[in-house]
Amino acid sequence: MAFKFNILKPFAFLNNIDKKGQKPQFEALKIFKYIGPGLLVTVGFIDPGNWASNIAAGASYGYELLWMVTLSTIMLIVLQHNVAHLGIATGLCLSEAATLYTPKIVSKTILTTAVFASVSTSLAEILGGAIALNMLFKIPIPAGALMVMIFVVVMLFTNSYKLIEKIIVGFVSVIGISFIYELSLVDIDWAAAGISWVTPSIPEGSIMIIMSVLGAVVMPHNLFLHSEVIQSRQWNLEDEKVIKKQLDYEFFDTLFSMIVGWAINSAMILLAASTFFTAGIQVNELEQAHSLLTPLVGKSAGVIFASALLFAGIASTITSAMAGGSIFAGIFSEPYDIKDNHSRIGIGISLIAAYVIILFTGNPFKALIISQMILSIQLPFTIFLQIYLTSSKKVMGKYANTKFTAAVLLFFGLIVATLNILLFISFFK
Repeated sequence: MAFKFNILKPFAFLNNIDKKGQKPQFEALKIFKYIGPGLLVTVGFIDPGNWASNIAAGASYGYELLWMVTLSTIMLIVLQHNVAHLGIATGLCLSEAATLYTPKIVSKTILTTAVFASVSTSLAEILGGAIALNMLFKIPIPAGALMVMIFVVVMLFTNSYKLIEKIIVGFVSVIGISFIYELSLVDIDWAAAGISWVTPSIPEGSIMIIMSVLGAVVMPHNLFLHSEVIQSRQWNLEDEKVIKKQLDYEFFDTLFSMIVGWAINSAMILLAASTFFTAGIQVNELEQAHSLLTPLVGKSAGVIFASALLFAGIASTITSAMAGGSIFAGIFSEPYDIKDNHSRIGIGISLIAAYVIILFTGNPFKALIISQMILSIQLPFTIFLQIYLTSSKKVMGKYANTKFTAAVLLFFGLIVATLNILLFISFFK
């Protein structure tokens, strides 16, 4: 039961007739009550770090690295679905479960690196928002970063989770619509793109970009976040029927949200490939991408690009801060709660440390790329921790992973570890 991909089950209302045989029970409409946690995770992998990685990939290698978005998204669906099961079946987030079920030296080591990963994520998110403000209003990066951080803190400390969730869904919609519009302005070689989506290719010198794309999509802090926010629906964990129903709804939410993320990430590479790569232009900063889009595809494109980046930066900073709070609170065996001091400290560490680093950052675009690469380095530790916990009957009971599921998760973990080894080797070439 722990890992059944039955996307059709939530649509069982088609066969449900009331006792009088007159009309169907539209239970599938309940799905829309449960869409939200997945989109919070999605905003984390359409963040400014992704923008930098994807634009660099498209501008430097055309369509060739689209396969990495596909592979990363497949991995993400499996991993996020699995970690959401942990939250539903146990009522614990990944950080809490690690503290409770692994030796202290293991949990504290991995969770400490996860906190650093959250800082690295927040750095990219805040920096992206600041770059967007600079594009739109010429606000200096340090001042823009401070504005983004203050806005996010106000959002987190004064609004309920439900309102934040709705705002995030709105932001994702704006970002998606923006890229649909921008793609309509350029000529895409869909045949070449279709091949590249499913054909692995590692062009010379591309390993750092590949790793940054991987780290930007399969982000470790998002695994912690999903296991936490999936509990926002306050399900009755004592009722087995309720658990099973929520597992099915959760998979629809995860699948739908991850496909949205795949489409937006792909759109970034397609846009960069069809404009910068075909024109032979190397992009070394997001401001450059913004200014170059105007003469290539029209005046409105640059403004829409910057506006969407601002929405992405704000939304993803909110989720990275929540993840930092969840991870830090879990170290003390506590759930995320904005009224709890440990959650607040975790948020503070994530945001303030990121801001301080930004003040000493000389090249914002390179900082975005490196931040995503750091995430991919930490990722195997989080994945292997997740596999251990979700495969344990002590932790999950009868919802523990099957051998097949554990093998698939382990395979993905080994892929990430192998790519990290290739990255390490590349530094000595």
